[in-house]
Amino acid sequence: MRSIDKHGVQVPVTVYEDGNGGYRLIDGERRWRCASKLNLKTIPALIQDKPTELQNLVLMYNIHALREQWDYYTIASKLERVIDLYEAENRERPGEATLSELTGLSRGAIRRCQLLLDLPSSFKTMLLHELEKPKSQQRLSEDFFIEMERSLKTVVKRMPEYSPRLNDIRDTLVKKFKDNTISAVTDFRQLSKIATAVDNLGLAHRSARGTLDRVFNPSNRFGIREAYESTVRFEYGEREATRHITSLTEFIDEIVEQDRKDDLDDEFLEHLRALFKRLRALLRD
Repeated sequence: MRSIDKHGVQVPVTVYEDGNGGYRLIDGERRWRCASKLNLKTIPALIQDKPTELQNLVLMYNIHALREQWDYYTIASKLERVIDLYEAENRERPGEATLSELTGLSRGAIRRCQLLLDLPSSFKTMLLHELEKPKSQQRLSEDFFIEMERSLKTVVKRMPEYSPRLNDIRDTLVKKFKDNTISAVTDFRQLSKIATAVDNLGLAHRSARGTLDRVFNPSNRFGIREAYESTVRFEYGEREATRHITSLTEFIDEIVEQDRKDDLDDEFLEHLRALFKRLRALLRD
C-alpha cells in the first residue's frame, strides 16, 4: 500500500465491460482494494473482451493457483470444470500436455489432481472434512490419498483381481493408518514395490497375493512395512547391491587400465580392504 500511496498503481488492472455501463475485474483485486482505501479517483486499466468461462478459469489458474499455493483438492475441483469446458468447446478430452499448457501446472501436479478426482465420493468427503482442519491437525491429508491411490493403481494393474474390492481395501488402509499400523504415507511406495515384484523380481503371484491379503485384512495389525520386509526387501536390496557392484567393478577396471592406483586416497583403500575381507568370508565355500 505504501508503494501505491507514493507512486500510484504502476501495473494496470485488467477488466471487461459487463454490458451495464460498468466493468468487471479480471486481475488486480489487491491493487484495486489498495487504491480504494487510498481514495484514488482513477487507476490504469486494460480493457479486454469478456472471457468465456473456460478462459476465465484458465486465467484464474495462471494468476492465482501458483501464486496463492492452493491445496491440490481445490486445484483438482476447478480442473475438473476446465476439462469439461474444454471437451465441450473442442469435442475432445484434453491430455496432460494440453492441461499443463492451459493452466501452467506441471504434468506431475495434474496427475496428482487426477488421483483425487478419481476418488469415490465418500473418500472425497473424508478429505474435505480433513481440509477444514488446521494444517498441523490434518491426519488424512491430500498426500495420504495421493500416495494411497497411486499405490493401488499399481496393485490393480499387476493384480486386477483386487479391482472389485477397492473401496473395502481403501477403508482398511484408512483404518490402519489411523491406528498407526501404517505409520507413514510413504509406506504406500513399498506396497507398490510388492506388486511390481511379481514382474520385476519374479515373485510368485500367489506369494504376493497372500501378503497383500494380509495387509488388506481389517482384522489384524499387519502393516505395509512388515509385508515389505517379509517378502521383497532382501530381493530389492540384492538388486540394488548388484548395481553398486557393477559400478564399483567398472571404476576398478578404469583404475587398472589407467594405472591410477597411486591416486587413490587412504579412506577408499581402507574401505576396499574391509570389503575384500567380507567377500572372502562370503565366498569361502
